[in-house]
Formats: sequence, structure tokens, C-alpha cells
Amino acid sequence: MQTIYSSYLDWFLAALPILMVLILMLRLRWGGARAGAVGWLVALLVAVFRFGAGWQVLASAQLKGLLLTAFVLYIIWAALVFYRVTDEAGALAAIGAGLPRLTPDRGLQALLLAWVFGAFLQGVSGFGVPVAVVAPLLVGLGFPPVAAVVIPSIGHSWAVTFGSLGSSFYALIGATGRSGEELAPWSGVMLGLSCLGCGVGTLWAAGGRRALRQGLAPLLLIGAAMAGGQLLAVTQGMWAIGGMVGALAGLAVGVAWARWQAARTATGPSPAHLRDEPPSSSQRADADQNPEADIVRASEALSPGIDPPSSASAEMALGWALFPYVLLVGIVLAAQLLPPVRDFLGQVVIRIQFPELTTARGWVTPAGQGRTINVFGHAGALLLYASLVTYVVFHRHGRYAPGTARRIARTVVRRATRSSLGIAAMVGMAITMEHAGMTHLLADGMARFAGPAFPLIAPFIGALGAFMTGSNTNSNVVFGGLQQHVATLVGVSPLIILAAQTAGGAIGSMFAPAKVIVGCSTVELGGQEGPVLRATLRYGMAIVAVLALATAAAAHAGRH
Repeated sequence: MQTIYSSYLDWFLAALPILMVLILMLRLRWGGARAGAVGWLVALLVAVFRFGAGWQVLASAQLKGLLLTAFVLYIIWAALVFYRVTDEAGALAAIGAGLPRLTPDRGLQALLLAWVFGAFLQGVSGFGVPVAVVAPLLVGLGFPPVAAVVIPSIGHSWAVTFGSLGSSFYALIGATGRSGEELAPWSGVMLGLSCLGCGVGTLWAAGGRRALRQGLAPLLLIGAAMAGGQLLAVTQGMWAIGGMVGALAGLAVGVAWARWQAARTATGPSPAHLRDEPPSSSQRADADQNPEADIVRASEALSPGIDPPSSASAEMALGWALFPYVLLVGIVLAAQLLPPVRDFLGQVVIRIQFPELTTARGWVTPAGQGRTINVFGHAGALLLYASLVTYVVFHRHGRYAPGTARRIARTVVRRATRSSLGIAAMVGMAITMEHAGMTHLLADGMARFAGPAFPLIAPFIGALGAFMTGSNTNSNVVFGGLQQHVATLVGVSPLIILAAQTAGGAIGSMFAPAKVIVGCSTVELGGQEGPVLRATLRYGMAIVAVLALATAAAAHAGRH
């Protein structure tokens, strides 16, 4: 009996840091930085007083955590710089304003802006930017405010893992010790399935069953292009631009479809669903069958008369607007595919060797290297090169007002500091738990509890991590190692489970409270986040459930 009691106590204490983060963020509404710091402190105390981690074990864990934090933050800060440089020049406004002019079809407008353009924004920036940029554009097109936040929240989520220059994927690599070449194929497949699910959700949120029925053909074509483009890119080692490549492929197909549709309708009477006229009684009845109809009507009452976004910076030609992103793709390809360039950029690498360490309770951390950082060839460095060239070119063309550089710097520091502290705390907590044997103990308990059914819950664990931290990156850091341990214990391919982890985390970020708050603030719905959270939660859980079934099927096939 004493042994059973001790085992339960160990399991509870091993889970305590994660439980503290959950309670503080979900019940007390603390931010990720404060909650993560408490979780980190609890992990340190439990590691010392219950699991026998000495000072050498803790010091090694903190140094490894510092390396992994620096690796991820290098990308995050550089991605924000790139986003601000392009946004201040008016490039994003030019692209966003040009897409709706391609078609009067409301469903296709939602797909192009929220699903395709939102994914493109996620590829080059992330961190809530897709919702913050697209939601006001949708309001300007006449979408009610709540729907305008829900639609891009759903649409862009599939691109989170390989967006933000691959920060979430690199975090998964760091947390599990596996190579990107191993992780990328299954991750690409799971996220391709997520892409189609997000497309379906985008159309349904925009117009219910009718919009889905009428938009099914472009959804399948664009979805195949985006999922296929991303899969091709990441299996060729281009993890930093996988989301961007998929979005660009979808953008090309979507624009071609819109132009073909416009040319076809120009030769004859426009179908009713393409004309800008009030809905018929049958359309209203169909809209009433849409489960989001009550949310749309409520949002109209909550925030009527929102002014459309300013188009002052939309004068930039589309070719110039796309220049920074074409430049970035070119720089990334050159750095990865041209050996002379790759070797030149790889001359300075931060690399630390760690010895084998053992806790007082016998848990062994093998010797090995921490996360290496290629100072000049890192994805963050490539982003900074593209940002610098873009700034010089646009500055010479008069696209920046006086003081723009200082404004960009202030904005980046303000926006990145808090999220950076949260990531640092979450990484410190996760690495401490790993080195003390706490992660392995949790994995063993989950394996015993779930058994063969574990693949069904793996995507939900990823979604939970993103929900509680607001970030797929943090979810992969906190739960990546745990999921890998459980997969090994229950005899399932860790690669399938880790793909489910990061795909679930990507979708879970859709309904993370932090992102919902950011989106609502852009359309003057501050304090009215409830309807948005409920809607995104329903869509997100439906997509994660599909991922769970796919994970279970893949795991079952892998055993035979």
C-alpha cells in the first residue's frame, strides 16, 4: 500500500508544474510569462526535493534550456522585424486590398483572405498577426465583427507549425532530439489534413452549408495546392518556409480560379450567389440552419458600423508588395540548396557538449550536445537579411515616413518581450522536468492509463498545450518529449504521435484565449470575446477529432 501511495504521489508531483500553469492561465487568467515562471519554479523545487536532482543536473538543464530558448527566439524576433518592415511599407495592405477585388463571391473572398492570405501571413510572421490583419479587412467587406474574427482564426491555423519561419517545428526538434528529416513527412501529412479541415470551417463560418456546397470545388483545388506545396517543401528540408510555400501555391490557384470564374460569369448572367443583392427568403432560411447564425446576428448588435480599414497604403503595385516575400524565399533557398552559400553562412556555430548526469534516484541523462545555433545561417538570420534588403529598397522608393526605423524597433520590442519571457519560462520548466525524470514518469503513467487508445488522445494533448500557453511552440516544448516517451512505451511510432502533437497544437492555437483577445481588439470587440471563443472552440475540437481518428488509423497501420 505504501508503494502504491508513493507512486501516486510521485506522479502527482511530476504533473504539478503543468497543473500550476493550467490553473493559473485558465482559472486565474494569468499571462503565459507569469504562469510559466511559477511552473518553472515549481519544477525546480519538485526536482530537488522529490526527485533528487543535484545542482549539476539543474545547471545543465538550465543551460540547455537557454540554448533552446535562444534558438526559438532568434526566429520570433526576426519574424516580427520582417513583418513590421513589410507592413510599414504598405505591402500587406496592398495584397489584402487586392484579393477581394478578384471576386464578389463571399465564400471565395473568405477563402482567399482568411484561409490563403491568413496562412501566408502566418508563414512570414505569426503570433496573432493573421487574425489582426484579416479581421478588419473582412469587416470592411461587410462581414459582422464576430464572424470577421472567427473566420481568420479558423483559416490560418493549419499553417502554424511551419509558419513563423518554422519556430514551432524547430521547437519540436529541440524538445524531442529528433531530426527534422524524420519529423517532417508525417507532420506535413497531418497538417495537410488540417488544412482541408480549416478550409471547410472557413466556408461554414462564412455562410453555412450553402457556402460550403458552392465553394467545395475551389476549396479542394486550393487545399490540394497548399497541402501539397507545404508537404513538398518540408520533405525537401525547407521547414522555415513550408507554410509560406504552401500559401503561395494556394494563392496562385485561388487567383486563377477567381479569374476563371469572373471570365465565365462575364459572358452570361451572374448566378444569384455572385450578385451583390439582398439574400432571398430561402437563403435566410438556409442561414438560420448555420450553427453560427446566432453569433453573426449577435455580433451585428454588439458592434455596428465598424469603419473599414484604411486603404491609404494600398497604392503599392502587387508586384512590389510581393517583392519582400519572393526575396525571402530566394534567400532561404540559396542558404539551403547552394553549398558555397551554406558553408559560408555556417562558419560560426554555437555548440556546447554536456556530460552524462544522474539524479539521486537514478535517472540518467545521457551525454550529448545541446541545441546548436548557426549564428549566420539560422532561419532568424535569413529573415534579418531579407528585412534589411527590403527596408533599403522601399526606403529608396519613399515608402517609409520619417522615424519608421525607430517605430519598428519599439513595436518589435514591445510585442516580443512578453512572449519571449513566457517561452523562456516554459522551456526552462520542460527541460528541468526532462532532466529530473519527471517527464518519463508522467509518460509511464499515461501509457498505463491510455494503453492502445493513446493515439486517439495525442492530438488533444497538443491542442491543450496550445490552448493553455497560446502557442504551438510552447505546446511542442512542454509536451513534445512527453508524447515521444508515451509513444515508445505503448509501442506506437513516435513520428506519428509527434506529428499529431504539433498538428493538434496548431489547431489548438485557434481558440487560445490570448489569440482570441488579440483578434477581438482589432474590430472593437474588447470585452466581448465569449462568442468568438465558443465558436472557435467548436470548430477547433471538430478538426482535432478528425486528426485523432487519422492518428489512430495511421498508428494501427504502422503496427501491421
